[in-house]
Amino acid sequence: MPERPDSAIEARRLTRRFGDFVAVAGIDLAVRHGEVFGLLGANGAGKTTAIRMLCGTLPPTSGEIRIAGVDMVERAREARGRIGYVAQRFALYGDLTVRENLALQAGLYGLTRARGRARIDWALDRLDLADAASGRASRIPLGHQRRLAVAAALLHEPDVLFLDEPTSGIDPLARGELWEVVYELAEAGVGVLITTHYMDEAVFCDRLALMHDGRIVVESTPRALLDRGLSIPIVEVESARIADCLPLLTHDPDVLEIVPYAGRLRLRLRAGRDAAATAQRVVAEAAGAGVAIDRAAPATAQFEDVIVALLESREPAA
Repeated sequence: MPERPDSAIEARRLTRRFGDFVAVAGIDLAVRHGEVFGLLGANGAGKTTAIRMLCGTLPPTSGEIRIAGVDMVERAREARGRIGYVAQRFALYGDLTVRENLALQAGLYGLTRARGRARIDWALDRLDLADAASGRASRIPLGHQRRLAVAAALLHEPDVLFLDEPTSGIDPLARGELWEVVYELAEAGVGVLITTHYMDEAVFCDRLALMHDGRIVVESTPRALLDRGLSIPIVEVESARIADCLPLLTHDPDVLEIVPYAGRLRLRLRAGRDAAATAQRVVAEAAGAGVAIDRAAPATAQFEDVIVALLESREPAA
């Protein structure tokens, strides 16, 4: 048996142009077997274009792609056969039942009848869809539709699973259940690439890459990124008159961003500012304006603060 390559997904100098517009600009990416890799970025950052190229649905302008060691450009059909893909939008047939959708996908993957039945039974059980098996796909809850999409993508036991915003719009319980499946697949050796805009989910990944303007800005572990937050000055403000605090803080020269959070305000300060000194000054200035601040104190930067700061560092100066 040939030795399995270390990388489930490998891309080198991957580029895609649409006319003069460069959607993806020469990125390098590697995802190991058994790894959950998160691809982050705002709309328009290039994530979807990158995933389409990695899945073989969009040819790259230039660059190399290998899926479980198979060249996506030269042996596209074989490479695509090693991939499971879950789109952000439900892409199965709403008029078919859950079981009928899975049977159709099993046939498209070329599974034998016996193997297809066994894999469908596994999927219905593992994705907790057995009770919905006879229901039309268009009528089951959104969380069930997402699980059905994942079930369909796993029928042929792929080496690589792409998940494009798989938990968008579903409730926290369903999100947690879906992540349990992701971890189980990774433990079985599947390489998982997931895009998400939920920052609390990004920290569940083994590694992350942040895309901006078609480029990878940073690639790191969630822990290392959180450690960067230790240098970001944050102040939390609590007041019974929180709305009256906003006009004062909006024009504060030290404040870069104001984020309402759990009934208080989080102030992200300019780099190098002393959070404790700024907190004291904010209280005094608010009191001078007749607004009482109950509490203002330094706080720990959160994952979102780190991501925003990284992106701002890439923006040209105004």
